[in-house]
Amino acid sequence: MAKQKNITLPDLIMSAEMWSLCIGIIMTILGIYICANPVTSLVALALYIGIAFMVTGAGYAFSSASADLGWGLFVGLFDIFIGLILVANLGITAASIPAVFAVWCLAVGIIHIVRSVRSYKSMLPWGWTFTIGILGVAFSFLIMAHPMFGAFTLTTLIGLYITCYGIFSIIEYWYLSKLKA
Repeated sequence: MAKQKNITLPDLIMSAEMWSLCIGIIMTILGIYICANPVTSLVALALYIGIAFMVTGAGYAFSSASADLGWGLFVGLFDIFIGLILVANLGITAASIPAVFAVWCLAVGIIHIVRSVRSYKSMLPWGWTFTIGILGVAFSFLIMAHPMFGAFTLTTLIGLYITCYGIFSIIEYWYLSKLKA
């Protein structure tokens, strides 16, 4: 008769299916919370986006400075500037995040359009860069036209995505546990 292995708590905690279940439950609850509390979520979103902008901007700035890319350095410094504004004024940022996001989309969209034209003239691939630039400009005008709609749309989409992520993690747990059985 085969010897049965005792499962310890650390084994259980480290199992892939248990992590899927925990992640699924946490993310589902978080997603529902975000959808139910859009104002609080906007303040948190302002903080996290601000930090992300500063980190991304630093990456752009350092990589562009070493490669002597002026536009990339400008985008990096602009991202750091926007990130500092977002983090320094969370209450105001939460109320104005759609406008700040729209300005960022517009600036980065224009820069991508300029970069795509330069790539086109240099016989380099340019289509995706141009498309992202046009979408950024269009999205910025849409947000500027409807800022509160833009704010609630952002938090709702984030909440829905996180909820879906949680649900799919729970489904993954279910499938993984069936495979072990």
